[in-house]
Amino acid sequence: MIKLVPKVRLYLVALCLVAQPSFAAENPFEPAPVGVENPKGNEPALSRFGEKPADEAYGAFQRGYYITARNLALPRAEKGDAAAQTLLAEIYSRGLGIPRDPELAGEWYEKAAAQGVPEAQFQYALLLLERGDADSVPREEAVRLMKAAADAGNAMAQFNYAQLIIAHSPGFKGQVDAFKYYRRAAERNVPDAQYAVAQYYTAGTGDVQVDLTEARKWLARAAVHNFDSAQLELGNMLLSGVGGERDLKAGFGWIKRAAVTGNVAAQVALAKLYWAGIGVEADSKEAAAWYVLARRAGMRDRVLDDFWEGISGEVQQASIERANRLR
Repeated sequence: MIKLVPKVRLYLVALCLVAQPSFAAENPFEPAPVGVENPKGNEPALSRFGEKPADEAYGAFQRGYYITARNLALPRAEKGDAAAQTLLAEIYSRGLGIPRDPELAGEWYEKAAAQGVPEAQFQYALLLLERGDADSVPREEAVRLMKAAADAGNAMAQFNYAQLIIAHSPGFKGQVDAFKYYRRAAERNVPDAQYAVAQYYTAGTGDVQVDLTEARKWLARAAVHNFDSAQLELGNMLLSGVGGERDLKAGFGWIKRAAVTGNVAAQVALAKLYWAGIGVEADSKEAAAWYVLARRAGMRDRVLDDFWEGISGEVQQASIERANRLR
């Protein structure tokens, strides 16, 4: 499945890779501040609106005066100011202070994209991908714009362009070409890309050689961004000592973090860790409670089924009550 990640993740049918991620800092459990345009995370960076901010309009936008920002940006946008056009598109796209208007947002993104604003190219490419099928003209234009935004340094466009490459060319060459963009996005702290890079190093995809130490580093980097699949796989590598030293406590901790967020496979793994007392003191009731959660989500495990049948009715009831509190 190809996963396109704008402000809200979109999903288009395609192929997936197969594997796990890595990390280049000395401490593998702390994220490295690589290429973060907006460290606050909740305020848009200036680069979203072109090479320069939309002056008073952008200032109003930052302070939350969205209608004022729109009114100030509109005359400049109509005169061709690319920054103001992108700002308007953002307001209409997200429904900030006004009702959402995807069509009008698309029109302004298109105008700004035509002037080479990477954020606008990325967002308009996403809109075109939603509209077009695999062989359509909108899709061809979307791919062109996504590449332009990726080559200009937009991290989300880099990840999504890599996904488009894999969808169009799933063979060896496609894997090689895609990795370049995955790696760039991963270095800019896109968790999906970090996980993809780890997959390359785990499976030896394309011209990348298997390197489990590197895979584990990228998994750690994705895990600290709350990527639950990375947390589960990193936990398993720590428990088994793959790609680095064995650390039962840390492995347990990462698997529990994934389980708490709702990852059903992690809930099953956590139940087994509590049952066996690996990385934590053994606790049959806690083990059974996590397995109850996993079973409610449709996951069954033969080993844990036998464990469940072997505990007393009193422990089963207590674990069900505990699972109700875990939800």
